[in-house]
Amino acid sequence: MPSLFRLSPTAPGVSRLQRDSFPFVLSDGRRIDVMRVRDPRAKRLRLSVGERGARLTLPPRTSLVAGERFVHEHRDWLTDQLAQQPGDVMALVPGEATSVPLRGRMLPLHWAPGRVARVVAGEEALTLQLPARAGQAAVSRALRDFYEAEARADIGRWLPAYLPGLPRPPSRIRLRVLSSQWGSLAPDGTLTLDLALVLGRPAAFEYVLVHELCHLIHADHSRRFWREVEARCPDWRDARDYFRDEGRRLKAGLHVLLDT
Repeated sequence: MPSLFRLSPTAPGVSRLQRDSFPFVLSDGRRIDVMRVRDPRAKRLRLSVGERGARLTLPPRTSLVAGERFVHEHRDWLTDQLAQQPGDVMALVPGEATSVPLRGRMLPLHWAPGRVARVVAGEEALTLQLPARAGQAAVSRALRDFYEAEARADIGRWLPAYLPGLPRPPSRIRLRVLSSQWGSLAPDGTLTLDLALVLGRPAAFEYVLVHELCHLIHADHSRRFWREVEARCPDWRDARDYFRDEGRRLKAGLHVLLDT
């Protein structure tokens, strides 16, 4: 990724976040990209690790050299933190055999030539058809389209059973890559769900759908709200525990696969 900082190493007067990335070699020899963010509100250098990988935050007047030196000084810490990150999903490399998650299972992913980039589902495996000159962006887009189609198919199977007990149906349903939430309901009735849900257990996905639909009845998390959830999803506590145990892994896996 081209640097956003090259013309102004110290970025004086910067008024908004600026991002780029730089390559880095960990203590164990792995090569990663560190996201570099210049934040006008930052008071000091900060290195963090999250679902999207390593992130270096720089104050407005800190030089790039000082930032990269800071990462080198914390290389062992960064290596340890990344080793502890959840996730058993590897980035997709065209032509290399691998497996990808879907509905709580890891399915083999095969590669085949095709006129357009798309994922085709078989009984026990997936095939990603790819034109000869297609790049990584086409791979990510094809997988995202596949996951969204599968998620909408699940929602389409579940939703009719819950509509009769609602004051109104959701105005529309969107699938997005969310950072922390699993779902939300906007005042206009738009229901947004995390695309990572389709990677995990269907029962947990269905619970999130039920949870957000119940907000059409009660907009809060009162006892009345939870009674509505309980009536429709008696095992909701199991789903909640599942997300506590596996949620970070699901979100991290989706980021890796879609290269976001």
